[in-house]
Amino acid sequence: MSEDINQVSPHSTKPVVLSIDAMGGDLGVPVVIAGMHIFSKENQDVKFIIHGDEAQIKPLLAKRSALSKLCEIHHAEAVVSMDDKPSQVMRHGKNTSMWSCIDAVRNKQAEVAVSCGNTGALMAVSMIRLRKVPGINRPAIAILWPSENPQGSNVMLDVGADIRAEASDLLQYALMGASYARNGLDVKRPRIGLLNVGTEEHKGRIELKEAHERISEQAERANFEFVGFVEGTDIPSDRVDVIVTDGFTGNVALKTAEGTALVVRKLLSQTFKQTPFAMLGGLLAYGALRRLSKRIDPRHSNGGVFLGLNGTVVKSHGGADANGIAAAIRLAHQLAKNGFTDKLAARVASGSMINNDVTSKD
Repeated sequence: MSEDINQVSPHSTKPVVLSIDAMGGDLGVPVVIAGMHIFSKENQDVKFIIHGDEAQIKPLLAKRSALSKLCEIHHAEAVVSMDDKPSQVMRHGKNTSMWSCIDAVRNKQAEVAVSCGNTGALMAVSMIRLRKVPGINRPAIAILWPSENPQGSNVMLDVGADIRAEASDLLQYALMGASYARNGLDVKRPRIGLLNVGTEEHKGRIELKEAHERISEQAERANFEFVGFVEGTDIPSDRVDVIVTDGFTGNVALKTAEGTALVVRKLLSQTFKQTPFAMLGGLLAYGALRRLSKRIDPRHSNGGVFLGLNGTVVKSHGGADANGIAAAIRLAHQLAKNGFTDKLAARVASGSMINNDVTSKD
């Protein structure tokens, strides 16, 4: 039976060490520190290595003595901006907080890295410093998408690591996604869907048709069920557990869902203020609406996981607030406690992912 990432391993006794890029988010260092503070109040079984401008970080930690005791600051003068090109960062980014954050995982000082920074640059730095797992062509960013399934979430990948994906890449995404669902959501036999413009087998680009054939061929050996092509409406449904797509399509879908959730909340708020009866109805439904808002709020499931690297990196949304940062740190902590990186690497190494996924107990 697979081991859920939400369960703490009984063999783990040392605090988890997380590497945090304090400088990459749109809202600045204070929000990152506030998110760390939220998480530290929930769980003291953690140590932080914070990367960034010490002059900004130190005063903020001084206001939170309990958090300060859990932290070690690694000063980094430069910051990767959202406008920086990955190629620029690769050439001139060694003194940035992002580079330092990834290096802490590379040097085994920390178990998982968390950054809100530029996605392209973060993937580029992660790939050059952590390197790809042998056998993986293109790493992917996997997210947990709220769904109607019993586990409450579906896995979707790729959502932005690389805008391209050949048929062979989509097959690897399917295998990694199945492994993540099995370990992360305790789905014994994940159902895989390949995102397309229709469910008919004759639809879609050539690489999608080829990927359909390849994934179908590996389903039985890799112990997953391939449901075939799925459409956008299936992403949050109970028809699948894993949705496979290229990074361009996945990122557009993700941003569309986030924008739609924000609009729905605003429209509901405006509607309940229009008349006295509407206001009364809003008050009566407040509890249910609050739970619904929390369920669809991307901040509460913030954090994409880079799959296919020799180390775990959690990419937080660039505009995440303190709750969003805390959610990303929570995910990083769970993955570290469960030894997720080692489990996934063991499946991928030497092209043995398929056989390992069939026989592995974790």
